[in-house]
Amino acid sequence: MFPFIYPIIDSTIPQERVVAFAEALASAGAQLIQLRLKHASAASICAQTRALLPCLEPHGARLIVNDRPDIAAITQAGGVHVGQDDLPVEAARQICGPGRWVGVSTHNLAQLREADRTSADYIAVGPIFPTASKVNPDPVVGVELVRAARQLTRKPLVAIGGITAETAEQVYHAGADSLAVISDLTQAADSAARLRDYAAAFERARSR
Repeated sequence: MFPFIYPIIDSTIPQERVVAFAEALASAGAQLIQLRLKHASAASICAQTRALLPCLEPHGARLIVNDRPDIAAITQAGGVHVGQDDLPVEAARQICGPGRWVGVSTHNLAQLREADRTSADYIAVGPIFPTASKVNPDPVVGVELVRAARQLTRKPLVAIGGITAETAEQVYHAGADSLAVISDLTQAADSAARLRDYAAAFERARSR
């Protein structure tokens, strides 16, 4: 089964706290974590990836590097995530090598159909709700796009954008396999407890 939660670590987490933060999430059940440092140097992303991998490995958690298939390959991370303006899925896969996941972001059904024709291991769709994690966010697509997307692909669907533990159940119920979350985890007083709220929402959605 595809991991139900997909925490994203961005630059709002101080560098000295990143490893402890990731380890807390992995200990609480996160099996898939993305490192997303949009404005960091390649050297910094590489160093942070190398620091994270040893702490995630004992928990069996997969680390995905945002945008950089070369760094995923060099560090032997679990994969790469690309956006619409990044390298195409097949090019990213060629660079990062076999055995690593390649995920892709989509923001409408046309992009999703195109992504479904690729070898992408999962497709992200969003932003579902308004989000402050991007400087120039794409238009909000709402839960209805998740429902429509679910009818168009059998690939795992990751919903992203402004999702909280309070809205998680409706997004899962619409057809999302996983929820990518940034602020609701990074800003939580207890990120591990907050992650467990998502696990509960996932179970409620499955039982509906």
